[in-house]
Amino acid sequence: MVLPARSTPTVAIFASDRGPGDPERASLMGEVGRVFARKGARILCLAEGGVIPVPLITAARAAGGAVEVLADTGIVLPPALAEVPIQVLPDHRERLAHMAATASVLVGLPGSLASATALFQTWASGSQLPVVMLNRHRAFEAIRGFAADVLSVSVPGHDRNIQFADNVEDLWNKIVWIGEQRR
Repeated sequence: MVLPARSTPTVAIFASDRGPGDPERASLMGEVGRVFARKGARILCLAEGGVIPVPLITAARAAGGAVEVLADTGIVLPPALAEVPIQVLPDHRERLAHMAATASVLVGLPGSLASATALFQTWASGSQLPVVMLNRHRAFEAIRGFAADVLSVSVPGHDRNIQFADNVEDLWNKIVWIGEQRR
């Protein structure tokens, strides 16, 4: 019996390597990059305002993954990332719209307020994309509470659009589950 090939998702990952907890955040980004690359996901990420999720990109590329960077005009990738495809879009809204049009799922990693804001702006733009957040150290607990208290009673099927994961493997499994639910 031949099973149909699963298509792997294009995952827009919102992450930042700036702020408190940098070493742990870098390690977490590296783990996400490795796991997602090994699963065959195509990773799309933002680089703007001087913030580049280098650990995510480096780990994904080292594991053989496909990564594309959407950047503002001020971003220069480090020499070690010279082979990473980069698309420069000067306008922030244009970058977020491109992410929404290209990705099949939005993923939020614990990080800075800027990365969480970009995730929310992309989702709120009417893209209808599912969102999965890695709730490490309760980073997205306020959003989880909002989803449970408000969205659950006002948005039918909200659980097929917003998920929270406790670890990286769970994050991947939720992405796969959401993809299956949306077919």
